[in-house]
Amino acid sequence: PVRDGDFTIERREGVPYALLVLDYRCPGAAEAHEVRSGLFADSEGYVRDTKTIVTYDLDLRTGSTALDAEHRSFSTHQSWAERFWQFFRLGAEHLLTGIDHILFLLALVVGSRRLREIVLAATTFTLAHSVTFLLAAIGLVRAPASFVEPVIALSIALVAGWHLSRIRRRGSHATDLETGDRGRLGLDRAGSTRLAVVFCFGLVHGLGFASALGIDQAWSWTLLWSLLVFNMGIEAVQLAIIALVFPVLALLRRRQPVAGLWVTGAIAAGVALMGLVWFVQRVL
Repeated sequence: PVRDGDFTIERREGVPYALLVLDYRCPGAAEAHEVRSGLFADSEGYVRDTKTIVTYDLDLRTGSTALDAEHRSFSTHQSWAERFWQFFRLGAEHLLTGIDHILFLLALVVGSRRLREIVLAATTFTLAHSVTFLLAAIGLVRAPASFVEPVIALSIALVAGWHLSRIRRRGSHATDLETGDRGRLGLDRAGSTRLAVVFCFGLVHGLGFASALGIDQAWSWTLLWSLLVFNMGIEAVQLAIIALVFPVLALLRRRQPVAGLWVTGAIAAGVALMGLVWFVQRVL
């Protein structure tokens, strides 16, 4: 490889990143190319894991893939299913290891009074963060981490605090729907307001997802496909968490209303406190 220009160092989510562009000359007569990522060897000991996003255009073959410590190489003859799984797995792992996004989702679950509410909230969150995630990842929208990260933390605290405020104002009737006309979505005024708040915060969370990949380049259909699959991995884990947690809380609320209120209130309080702590830390 030949270095193309100088290297730069920047910070993402409080971690220093080095950006180095390398130009490779590959044999033109090869039937396939194998690309390996060996920047940090296993014996190096300091860097525990790396994730490398690769977009390639070699010998009339285009595609993209994701490399990490367990998958250090790929062939340009890799199948569609292999490429799909690599980015799907990367998205799933990102949400599972991103405790702030999991807590935001948990705040949505405990604050939802009906199945309709959590489905609409999850769908709204998905649509909102998908828009900004894709726009930011391909370089069309940019927001500094100094703004995105504190707002994500604040969103966690506010969404969890919504449920706490209803418990404080309505007591044992916190999970009841308000009387009066409901909109086309079957939500009362409180549910509609919460949905609007979730959408706004979802836009910011999309910027956080894009920052995790660190992609900033011109429009590419190959890259867009990879980002969509990455997003599908995020959504699969999100739906799995909802499917596991919401039925348990719903059953508890139905069988033991008082206990259900205490449990959801305790969860919301813990999530809100964690969000506020993160907000102060990220602002400072």
